Amino acid sequence: MLGRFAMPENRKDHVDYGIDISSWQGSAIDWNAVKGNNISFASVKVTEATGYVNPHATAQVDGARSVGIHVGGYHYAHPGDVAGQVAHFVAQLNARGLLGSGSLWPMLDMEHHTFTGDPNGFVAEFIREYRARSGRRELLVYANQYWFTRRLRAGEWADDGVILWCAQYNGNPGHVDYSHPRLAIHQHSQEGIVPGFTGFVDRNATVGGWRVGSFVLDGAPAPAPAPQPAPAPAPSGWVSYVIQPGDTLSGIAARTGTTVGELASRNGITNPNLIYAGNTIQVPGSDGSGGGERYQIQPGDTLSALAVRWGTTVAAIAARNGIADPNRIYAGNWLIRP
Repeated sequence: MLGRFAMPENRKDHVDYGIDISSWQGSAIDWNAVKGNNISFASVKVTEATGYVNPHATAQVDGARSVGIHVGGYHYAHPGDVAGQVAHFVAQLNARGLLGSGSLWPMLDMEHHTFTGDPNGFVAEFIREYRARSGRRELLVYANQYWFTRRLRAGEWADDGVILWCAQYNGNPGHVDYSHPRLAIHQHSQEGIVPGFTGFVDRNATVGGWRVGSFVLDGAPAPAPAPQPAPAPAPSGWVSYVIQPGDTLSGIAARTGTTVGELASRNGITNPNLIYAGNTIQVPGSDGSGGGERYQIQPGDTLSALAVRWGTTVAAIAARNGIADPNRIYAGNWLIRP
């Protein structure tokens, strides 16, 4: 599906990439790997309604901060009792230092199915209550493309202290079928692949000329990451590969011309039947001609165009990557060059 993305580490356009997470992602996250995938901001679910607190919020916030990712908190809104929800949210933001300089702007998540009628009064009141209680003006407001086009009237409440965050899983990061001068963030996938997570994660990209510094409190830099030891060099002739959902060690071995035993030995895998999407392993790589390099499919790519560019054939690319239908490839997925 178009929503599955492992975004490139070295995109040359002016886009910043981020994630939003909740208790589903737990606290066993390799934040150095996340940072290494060019993730510069993260929004962590902190509260819901008037009583719920994400039990992993503190660990998630601290982990993101430890590697220099701008991190903020979000509130999953329910209808009713705006003042109670704001009080709950602000208290939990303060408990984790998420109203301090360098944090991502807090976010109001408007998507709960029990909202009926006109939700704009709720959003406007939430903004007023949040500003009065927190002493901050800055707030992100998140909803999906349907809400922004059919239910929300951002012109009534999105002043210069509000930035919009729109979800549309269209396979085209930073490009949304909704336009507003305050739209800055696009949630382009709910099945994103990010090294450091063992499952899917929501992925986001900035829109137009917006950059992450525009929605960081006080515009201050995030804390500098702690120094990390240099990674061990890859075996000669081998390259890094990020395990994808559905991969098996036997399948990877077949694609890369090696054996399950050799992959397990090289990568310290004790149980060849147990590997995790998002983890990075070493696989046989290039002979100097470019083969074995990983490439992320970009919007507009076709296998025939890539074959011409790489001096190979569509059949060779399809065989190397286990592609059953060469006419169906998806932006954001990864290929191994033959």
